[in-house]
Amino acid sequence: MSVNVEAYHRIKEELAAGHVQLVAVSKTKPEADIRELYELGQRDFGENYVQELVEKEPVLPKDIRWHCIGHLQSNKVKYIAPFVHLVHGVDSWKLLKEIGRQGDKCNRVIDCLLQVHIAREETKFGMSEEELGEVMEKLPSLGNVRVRGMMGMASFTVDESRVKEEFSFLKKLYDRFAEHPSVNPDWNILSMGMSADYQLAIFEGSTMVRVGSLLFGARE
Repeated sequence: MSVNVEAYHRIKEELAAGHVQLVAVSKTKPEADIRELYELGQRDFGENYVQELVEKEPVLPKDIRWHCIGHLQSNKVKYIAPFVHLVHGVDSWKLLKEIGRQGDKCNRVIDCLLQVHIAREETKFGMSEEELGEVMEKLPSLGNVRVRGMMGMASFTVDESRVKEEFSFLKKLYDRFAEHPSVNPDWNILSMGMSADYQLAIFEGSTMVRVGSLLFGARE
């Protein structure tokens, strides 16, 4: 299955109006598909699994910005620290500290998003509002990490009002914490919305969407 070129151009057009960034979710997809989208001008690609990210990075163009969008374990950070562009799923202080430690080893600052649990499903990862507040208080003690904003995943449901409610809740948190004294001037990314709900997410204030199946077709 190759890239849906028509869908890519349509989505890019939709996003341009609101200055929303597209991360093409390329997990499980072959290098050829990624190259095809790259040739169309796409530079931001998202991968869920560290092993896949580490395998793809050396063999694909160097100006690709790789996003780690899946659940990241602390012991895997070292493998992506030298090159990852943005880590979306930071769901604990422990993980954030490890990212800072590995950033220090690589002599680079690693951009991150704090993942908030907004879905009503237990399977989704993320911090509670309380945990988020605690992490924000500790931020000034960390080096080699730059927290750029937040990420969240809505419930997997056909109930649009529920999805909108969850996105709206995350946007309010994002705006509230933007005023926090420990926030850096680059707090400008709200990553929410995927293939099934990205339009709702944009309506609720998303600045970055993670789209896979609309571009690459359904996964095997």
